[in-house]
Amino acid sequence: MTPQRRRAIFCRLQKLDPEPRTELAYTTPFELLVAVMLSAQANDKSVNEATARLFAAAATPAALAALGESGIQPYIRRIGLFRTKARNLAATAQILLERHGGEVPRERKALEALPGVGRKTASVVLNTAFGHPVIGVDTHIFRVANRVGLARGKTPRAVEDQLTRTTPTQFLHQAHHWLILHGRYICKARRPECWRCPIADLCAYPDKTPATRSAAARPKQT
Repeated sequence: MTPQRRRAIFCRLQKLDPEPRTELAYTTPFELLVAVMLSAQANDKSVNEATARLFAAAATPAALAALGESGIQPYIRRIGLFRTKARNLAATAQILLERHGGEVPRERKALEALPGVGRKTASVVLNTAFGHPVIGVDTHIFRVANRVGLARGKTPRAVEDQLTRTTPTQFLHQAHHWLILHGRYICKARRPECWRCPIADLCAYPDKTPATRSAAARPKQT
């Protein structure tokens, strides 16, 4: 993909959504960290339902540590892998209290040292809570980047590295959210809605889906 086409793609995404935001509900960096940890193999709607209950009872590392693993479980029982996630949340809260003064660290190495926090989770927190120009490659970004031609790679890290290297600096901070939302609502896994895609003419995907009568009648994304 040429630099000109890459820039045009991000310009269009920016025009449609100048200030993209995560769909996870949070008010503090700690709440965001918890929500992202819960979001693995779960959708944002179910995570938001769980965190609404959890944060009403424990919205700080001290409160979450006091609940402990067994106390956290009932709040997140409907989330996949809830036992493992409860264990990681309790341990993470304790570590934040003991090593970071109850604050979420702003450095990748410290974040990735927390139980249950991998590279993608750390990247989301760094980007969304602290404004770092990093991209956390989830399944949506991995698919969109490969399909559109923005980055080709067989692993999330390979895609992340290429996106980081080739995305124009002015778009790098927001690219994370644009690509996730594009993959979630338009460039879907099973049947991408190419007929209403704002970057279809710039996309390298060869098997674009045509509009159907019923699909064409649906309102376009705004």
